[in-house]
Amino acid sequence: MAVLLWAQPQPNQKPPVLLPPEAAKMAARIGPVSRTSAVANTHAIVRRSDRTDPNDGLGLSVLASRNDLLPTVNGRVRSGRFLSLSTDRLPTVVLGHQAAARLGIPRIVPGQQAPQVIIDQTWFSVIGILDPVPLAEDLDRSVLVGWQTAKQELAFDGHPTVVYVRADEDAMEAVADVLPATVYPQLPGLVQVSRPSDALAAKRAADSTFSALFLGLSGVALLVGGIGVANTMYISVLERRSEIGLRRALGANRRQIRGQFMTESVVLSLLGGVAGTVMGALATVAYVTYQGWPPVIPLTAIAMGTGGATAIGVLAGVYPSVRAARLAPTEALSTA
Repeated sequence: MAVLLWAQPQPNQKPPVLLPPEAAKMAARIGPVSRTSAVANTHAIVRRSDRTDPNDGLGLSVLASRNDLLPTVNGRVRSGRFLSLSTDRLPTVVLGHQAAARLGIPRIVPGQQAPQVIIDQTWFSVIGILDPVPLAEDLDRSVLVGWQTAKQELAFDGHPTVVYVRADEDAMEAVADVLPATVYPQLPGLVQVSRPSDALAAKRAADSTFSALFLGLSGVALLVGGIGVANTMYISVLERRSEIGLRRALGANRRQIRGQFMTESVVLSLLGGVAGTVMGALATVAYVTYQGWPPVIPLTAIAMGTGGATAIGVLAGVYPSVRAARLAPTEALSTA
């Protein structure tokens, strides 16, 4: 099984470390390496329109990219096509999936004019949008320009900033040991090698921990809400004893009394669940809009929120409704 490694200069070096333009080809000479590719930060700013703030790049990176990048990082095109020899000297770009969302370009429609973005002072046609790339998440927030196009349009100097290497898993450690000296033989200590799969595993572990934490907090909130509903309904039974007695005297049976209070408990919880879901959805939309992300609220989350609140209402209403149904008419009317 092949794994992905990347090599890049150590950060905050003065002067900055410049990997040689042929660094990817040099890495390909390592025996167990099956694929290599590279990207380079052009430090250009991308905008959707020339009427927007020229200094607001939406937090996106404009990267010069080799044409063989996708198979190296195990990426896939969601819409359109990737860079190739036929586009290598044309003003064309491919967007990562987050970059496409922030620029407001959801898809490439065949047969229609390609959407355009402006990078520095040059207009570029968007020819493709990528699926998320788990092994190279920086690409999700990137605008990819062909290597030669970046040189002629963006004053790119040809020095890569990240070299991606795909190698056999059994030889991973050996490749990682020789990779710095291979891509930067002058000072190998100034090159760091990372394994994205390790970072991905750490990220998933952190996400799992946060999910468990939020799930626990949600459980506590549901428990407190259920206790609140049960307390409200119990007090309601005590305050409405005369009403219960009058209804029983007029012919209402225990089942009808029990159903009345159970329905009130469920309606109270359902209204609270709907209100909480609406407030949560509005807060989510406001936050993601501020971040420049597309708002996506799964219907399953809405259904689970309201369904959970309803279930809590049923459980919270059991004891008060049973207590109300067991009141004898004479006992209940004596409190009037």
